[in-house]
Amino acid sequence: MTSLSRTRNRNLNDLQREIDRVFGQFFPSRESDESTSRQAVWAPRTDLIETEDNYRLHLDVPGLSKEDLNINYKDNQLTISGERTSDRTDENEEYVRVERSFGQFYRSFTLPRTVDTEDITATYDNGVLTISVPKTEKEKTRQIEIQ
Repeated sequence: MTSLSRTRNRNLNDLQREIDRVFGQFFPSRESDESTSRQAVWAPRTDLIETEDNYRLHLDVPGLSKEDLNINYKDNQLTISGERTSDRTDENEEYVRVERSFGQFYRSFTLPRTVDTEDITATYDNGVLTISVPKTEKEKTRQIEIQ
């Protein structure tokens, strides 16, 4: 008879978090902002799209409301942060499998200096946060006519 036992395997994300935690103790972040100094537990999947006029980011954050999300811009860094709480209600329940991530998250993106930071917009629909970052006029491609 084969005996099955559960063993706790450390996956690559656990190892990365542990390395980040250790390095964070010796080399603290230069950021003093509380949202970026917290330990991120998970990171939403993100698509980055570039068009002629702007950059668009789509972040998958299902289960969150727009009030759970924070978007900040400082020194060419666009930072999206928030927290997803567990919906566990009964302490007598034993979860057999948990694949959804809960806890704090943040994603940070370095923007080029040629974007119009005053006109950054964000929308939230069906669990997808969309952030539009317009390019300045000098960044847009234009056709040069030969004389």
